[in-house]
Amino acid sequence: MTEKYSCTIDAPFGTMYAFAENGALIALSFTDEQFSGFAENPDYPVFSALRLWAADYFSGREPKTVPPLRPHGTPFQLEIWDMLLKIPYGKVVTYGELAENCAKNRGIAKMSAQAVGGAVGRNPIAVIIPCHRVIGAGGNLTGYGGGLHLKLKLLELEGVVTSDMYFPVQ
Repeated sequence: MTEKYSCTIDAPFGTMYAFAENGALIALSFTDEQFSGFAENPDYPVFSALRLWAADYFSGREPKTVPPLRPHGTPFQLEIWDMLLKIPYGKVVTYGELAENCAKNRGIAKMSAQAVGGAVGRNPIAVIIPCHRVIGAGGNLTGYGGGLHLKLKLLELEGVVTSDMYFPVQ
């Protein structure tokens, strides 16, 4: 029988909505996503681990442990999300750099930065899988499901110098 639970986590930038399945986090976001069949259970062990992680992170400290994660996605998305997990706390990379690394890992000449961006944009576990650490070329703060102002706040919380970064022109 599948265990499916949800809870909310208070964070300085708003409420986070967490969903877990069989002992692992499958989704975390600042938007109230609707998942059917999830029972509210704030005492579920993965949510206790998530609260410890969040307490460290939102206090401006790099968390020492990550709660169990099991995001659902395509093999390509999972590959990109694994790459995101390897971006160090307080650092940023560009979509182009991720694409280059992906191509290198696959032993191919080139990978589309847009394809990588599409996978980054579908990351279901915000903040922990740090898609906010990916920026466009030249410091462009393009794309973030929680909004670009939140992306900027998360980067600043991690101590990233953001003075050369900018919001895309609409």
